Amino acid sequence: MSQPSAVDDVIAEYEGLEQMLADPALHDDPVAARKAAKRYSQLSPIIATYRKLTSAQEDLEAAREFAYDDAAFAAEIPALQETVDQLSHALTDMLAPRDPHDGDNIVLEVKSGEGGEESALFAADLARMYLKYAEKQGWKTEVLDSTTSDLGGFKDITVSVKARNDSPDGVWARLKFEGGVHRVQRVPVTESQGRIHTSAAGVYVFPEPEEAAELQIDDSDLRIDVFRASGKGGQGVNTTDSAVRITHLPTGLVVSCQNERSQLQNKARAMQVLAARLQAIAEDEAEAENAAGRKSQVRTVDRSERIRTYNFPENRLADHRIGFKSHNLDAVLAGELDPVLDALADAERQARLQAE
Repeated sequence: MSQPSAVDDVIAEYEGLEQMLADPALHDDPVAARKAAKRYSQLSPIIATYRKLTSAQEDLEAAREFAYDDAAFAAEIPALQETVDQLSHALTDMLAPRDPHDGDNIVLEVKSGEGGEESALFAADLARMYLKYAEKQGWKTEVLDSTTSDLGGFKDITVSVKARNDSPDGVWARLKFEGGVHRVQRVPVTESQGRIHTSAAGVYVFPEPEEAAELQIDDSDLRIDVFRASGKGGQGVNTTDSAVRITHLPTGLVVSCQNERSQLQNKARAMQVLAARLQAIAEDEAEAENAAGRKSQVRTVDRSERIRTYNFPENRLADHRIGFKSHNLDAVLAGELDPVLDALADAERQARLQAE
């Protein structure tokens, strides 16, 4: 698709959404109104860049026209040309095919792996890293469920991460690369001999559907159990059967939520997590059938793949997919994830542009 036709398509969609959003009838359906507003917000930066480019091209054309008679116009041409080139490159990047989930919120799960308590403590380190990064981004986080280990680590933790504003590059666009096995090399607190130990934790990232109802789930496929919530939350949480566990019988997926104060709230949140996981499974299966289409993606279907190593003795982080290395592991674990995420996003962007 050439750039002009792609721009024309975006302009037509944008103008159509403007008309839809101005129609009071649309707002009778909150889900449809939310989708339209989100898409409108995602297209707005493209339209703004296109308008800036058009204006800069007109200025450049005028400067060239009057340059023969006025040296001042001739002097403006190099800067105007540079502006046009930059905006043209930015627009081309914006119009290139992109992950349809980039603007979505996510469900993030961290699970301890082999390594016992050390793995659970590392899982807790990873969870804190993501929570701190989300805080720096101004995102809203909510711990939906967690199971702690004896030493205060996490056997597993499930977190909802939501952006406060709609954007083409939402939470998924930044954290979709995190799914996989994260390996740690350090001296465990449980190791009396001071030997470096290697263990791992798994991270799972799913785009979260805005409404669980968007993915049709048959009630007969579900087994729903209620139980008493454990952990922090106050007397009301700890003394009532408010926690909910949902088992999806066809796939064997089990999702639980206990951090809301009521059983209905926990069920609703658990259904959202289940919908996200089922959606991810369906999309992974569809993408696996089209292996050629996956060559341009950094993210891998195989969530068991080791993607990153955290070496504490050397204060080093290494991402094995793109050869990224840094020696500021302490800062990364404190939520300074942008350098590695930027490198991963750039690798995906370059592959996408080459494919285009």
